[in-house]
Amino acid sequence: MQVDGATVLVTGASSGIGAALAPMLAERGATVAIVARRPDRLAEVLERCQAHSPASRLYVADLGDTDAAEALALQAWDDMGGLDVLVHNAAIPKRRAVQVLTVDEVRETMAVNFESPVRMTLAVLPRMLERDSGVIVNVSSFGGRAGIVKEAAYCASKFALCGWSEAMAMDLFHTGIDVRLILPGAVETEIWDQPGNDDPVYDGPFEPPETVAAGIIDAIEGSAFELYVPDMRGLVEWKTAGGFDDFMAGAVAFADEQSKS
Repeated sequence: MQVDGATVLVTGASSGIGAALAPMLAERGATVAIVARRPDRLAEVLERCQAHSPASRLYVADLGDTDAAEALALQAWDDMGGLDVLVHNAAIPKRRAVQVLTVDEVRETMAVNFESPVRMTLAVLPRMLERDSGVIVNVSSFGGRAGIVKEAAYCASKFALCGWSEAMAMDLFHTGIDVRLILPGAVETEIWDQPGNDDPVYDGPFEPPETVAAGIIDAIEGSAFELYVPDMRGLVEWKTAGGFDDFMAGAVAFADEQSKS
């Protein structure tokens, strides 16, 4: 898949990675459909996209409403004359210790971070298969490969997205549909200061969202299934190769130290 000439839908496009990615795609020759909840912020991003790609457009939606998310994917397909790439980037944080986490909080997190991309993908997948081309990009997290203190619900949603992506890539291996899994580390976005969440344990340094956006474009045009940005694969491999107890002890000790400071 080449970005130049492609039609790309990007969720979570009003800030952070999505807001960096959409204009970058447009500058590279893509027509972009951008999705988020905040119309004013989304309009600013659209203006940057239309400077390079006038046919780009926006959709205001809360992807926690998964029925609406599915309908939006189909509407965007019809409005844009088809979609070549779906970038599932929208996500919400959920920093709450498991001892006080509620079922409703888990459901909310899973709806936005997992069910929404699943339903949007399944809505347009038959059309992509009929055409035998397309790219599905799922933006997970380092927290989709390693647990994070006080982020059980968030990690569950991102682990689910990783497993979904891997199995889907296998199912679609002999088709013209490619699946890409993006695993950002600590990125400088608004996810760190959202209301209704405990303060984050981690406080920097942060990767700029433009770095992840550039990595997503490389993934769309490349052939590798999985991309860590920045590359923290070694830490995940160490954990899964027998270092989990050390990993867990280190994470808890770090959290304890941060809470004292």
